[in-house]
Amino acid sequence: MTGLVYKSTGSWYTVKAHDGAFYECRIKGKFRIKGIKSTNPVAVGDIVDFETEESGNGVITNIHERKNYIIRKSVNLSKQVHIIASNIDKVFLLVTINNPPTTTSFIDRFLVTAEAYDIEAVLVFNKTDTFTDEMLDEQLYLQYVYSTIGYKCLRVSSVQGKGIAELKEEMQGNVSMFSGHSGVGKSTLINTLQPSLNLKTQQISEQHSQGQHTTTFAEMFDLDFGAKIIDTPGIRGFGIVDMEKDELGDYFPEFFALKDQCKFNNCLHKDEPHCAVKEALENDEIAWSRYRSYLQMLEGEDDNYRTDIYGDGRNTDNE
Repeated sequence: MTGLVYKSTGSWYTVKAHDGAFYECRIKGKFRIKGIKSTNPVAVGDIVDFETEESGNGVITNIHERKNYIIRKSVNLSKQVHIIASNIDKVFLLVTINNPPTTTSFIDRFLVTAEAYDIEAVLVFNKTDTFTDEMLDEQLYLQYVYSTIGYKCLRVSSVQGKGIAELKEEMQGNVSMFSGHSGVGKSTLINTLQPSLNLKTQQISEQHSQGQHTTTFAEMFDLDFGAKIIDTPGIRGFGIVDMEKDELGDYFPEFFALKDQCKFNNCLHKDEPHCAVKEALENDEIAWSRYRSYLQMLEGEDDNYRTDIYGDGRNTDNE
């Protein structure tokens, strides 16, 4: 039988077959020694073949080739990665200005990862009902920066119902993934899109200004307007994995557009003479925040880019 993985808990996988039935499946040991350098050989979004057992459970025998996937670094197993989800049509990064704050370096790392794995990224500025005038100015500036580059930006409030129709339109017919820091309102927003799911939500921790643990594993849900959503653990950071320095700039669309104007084909846009990117930067045609993010990634600065789904310092990279 062939099916789609809807949930992964590390050892068991919930698979939806073509007939609509769900099966709890495990994997054969051979997947663990195939040279797949990830902590989880099977991910939510994978298309798999499986055989049923007398117990009614299944055994996954084959993983179909992925069209894409999105990953994070494993902190405790430095040479491995964790696949968050696969076969994604769109990834929506939820951005909050103050509760909790989402940094531009975090946004840029996420966008670079999405570009590298050929997944369309949409920025969702959430909790707009909480904005002060100053926060609104900051949000509109960020929207200007990223929409100028070419990224779609949405302004959403679950409380006021604003932007929900536009968000549904972007999601319709697609497998989408919501991600962002803990506490940015992923579960609340999904509940607004599909109230019957009734996902657990938590308040922001006043002590840490971060969300408390609600989601521990990625899980896919069917939505009644013809969309699928993958809910992911809240992540504080996004590591850049297996990316050469001379290709990093290619995943900044505004840098890539100027690449052929640089004097050197392998220009790192750092110390080289006659660099079109640095010239554009000096002319305020490229945002300084984007260039700072690029330099951070180029120098391999992690800046606490690790998973912290609990919001209290713990991480679950061995989940």
